Amino acid sequence: MKNITCFVPYQSDQQAQATIQNLSKQPLVAEVHYLKGDIRSTANMRFIASLSHTPYTLIYTKYTTLSFVLFALERMEELMEDTGAAMAYADHFNQSGDVRTNAPVVDYQFGALRDDFDFGSVLLYRTSALQEAVGRMDVDYQYAGLYDLRLKVSQKGALEHINEYLYYDVELDTRKSGEKLFDYVDPKNRGVQIEMEQAVTRHLKDIGGYLKPEFKDVDMQGGDFEYEASVVIPCKNRVRTIETAIRSALSQKVNAPYKYNVIVVDDNSDDGTVDAIKKIVAEGHDNLIYIAQDKSWHAIGGNWNVALHHPKCGRFAIQLDSDDTYYDETTVQKFIDAFHDQNCAMVVGTYRMTDFDGNQLPPGVIDHKEWTPDNGRNNALRINGLGAPRGFYTPLLRTINFPTTKYGEDYAVGLRVSREYQIGRIYDVLYNCRRWEDNSDANCDIVAMNANNFYKDRIRTWELKARIALNKKN
Repeated sequence: MKNITCFVPYQSDQQAQATIQNLSKQPLVAEVHYLKGDIRSTANMRFIASLSHTPYTLIYTKYTTLSFVLFALERMEELMEDTGAAMAYADHFNQSGDVRTNAPVVDYQFGALRDDFDFGSVLLYRTSALQEAVGRMDVDYQYAGLYDLRLKVSQKGALEHINEYLYYDVELDTRKSGEKLFDYVDPKNRGVQIEMEQAVTRHLKDIGGYLKPEFKDVDMQGGDFEYEASVVIPCKNRVRTIETAIRSALSQKVNAPYKYNVIVVDDNSDDGTVDAIKKIVAEGHDNLIYIAQDKSWHAIGGNWNVALHHPKCGRFAIQLDSDDTYYDETTVQKFIDAFHDQNCAMVVGTYRMTDFDGNQLPPGVIDHKEWTPDNGRNNALRINGLGAPRGFYTPLLRTINFPTTKYGEDYAVGLRVSREYQIGRIYDVLYNCRRWEDNSDANCDIVAMNANNFYKDRIRTWELKARIALNKKN
């Protein structure tokens, strides 16, 4: 029985025609229709809903050739019938000539709200669920229509990941993982981001996870602190960069009566990093604290916790990654001013992308203007990071602590803080974010990328459940 209506992006080249032919040959496919214009638009979602009269609707999201393994669509339909899923997606292969690479995707979960979630290019919807969701669309998006569809469908049914390799397509974006990380903050994508924020905000309101712009006050005089601020530098095996990072921190100038110090936490480096740190310590800087971790598991989050709970940690703990530098000598003072002026528990600054030698890289200055006082903490559930450098109000962080992980630890803390407290912003450039071959996220393989993304989705899931519970309590 022909149970599937298919929709593919319009393109008149040979690849598009091959995809149409491959779909038309599938025994389950009743019809194949072109989508014109941006396939992500609300107009196209309505077009799809109006033309699909079969039990299932397939949306193909790429402009490249698609082909299936034997009985792939039959398998997808069978599992949707067995599970009652509203949408199904599958692992697949990227095919380039005779070279085939695995492209596994990630399980969807309650908090997987990022708009760049990788479902692969084949989305099989239960038509009734798709049409019900489209019927609730009351905003016309140019870019966020497909995202809006996914969010609305997820409110009514499961999005089922079939962890079997069921089709072949072509991946045209061959950039390394580190080159893709900042697409969402590229200024040229600002219009897309605004629409995505609107869609996720509506979704959060629908499911009870939206937080109004109401925040707890912060007692800026709380606690007894010798130092007003501490620059925290966690590190492991950064012999090439640790000295410039520490000297950047030591070069800061703060206004009296404030004082600051620098806390370097080394997590068992074995590449010469320790010698580089000790060389600077031997110079006799009275505001430099060196902490050597024991052999137990710490990761970046654990190193932060050691610094936060050190008796000489300042009232505000300010991030400096071990391979980055501050933009100039005013960064720490600007953080101190922002905390006091904005009465917030966390502050996020602005940075610029550079190469190892400090030359600016595209997209240049990253200011995270998507973070607004009214809606930043809701939009934070959609994006994969909150910006840099980050500063934290130490008394609060000592009650929250960082998760003991080496990825996503700062994002987890940022979400947790923003649940109750305002996060402040500094739009002056404060930080040089150096991109080079030894960045931990510079060139992850797909397995590592999926693990990182799954963990951040899990962080979002935990946080979203907490926010829904908080709203019910209030």
